[in-house]
Amino acid sequence: MTEFAEYVAQRHERLRRTAYLLTRDWAIAEDLVQTALAKAWVAWRRIDGDPDPYVYRIIANTHASWWRRRWRGEVPTEVLPDRAVAGDFTSDVGDRDVLWTAISELSGRQRAVVVLHYFEEMTLAQVADVLGCSLGAVKSQLGRALARLRVDQGVRTMTEAKR
Repeated sequence: MTEFAEYVAQRHERLRRTAYLLTRDWAIAEDLVQTALAKAWVAWRRIDGDPDPYVYRIIANTHASWWRRRWRGEVPTEVLPDRAVAGDFTSDVGDRDVLWTAISELSGRQRAVVVLHYFEEMTLAQVADVLGCSLGAVKSQLGRALARLRVDQGVRTMTEAKR
């Protein structure tokens, strides 16, 4: 099992970043990675070749199952006030927040495709392998996700301001 320990040592931060991009919460991301690695450890001897697709698939599937059963009854009642921040990077932070708000409204599968393709820089074929679906399904989900992002009012306002 030294191979597994080496894999975890090499890949933990990248897996945690991917989990964070899916969950937008570092604590939940850490839990997600730990759960995925525990599941991978059980099957480690059966994994042939590169374990990344298998582990990423576990992360995506576990996140989807957690998202489906998560309680969503708590809703903020007020908007937090804006605070002044020195420097001119505030528009970048605001843009990032607008983008992540829009991405968080995508379906779980669409969000997984966007994160794996654009943030993990996987090819569409690799994303299909990780998610255990066809290349056509990945292309379809990505197309739908990008279409939803294009019509999102916050994203449209942000991109129009950049022009």
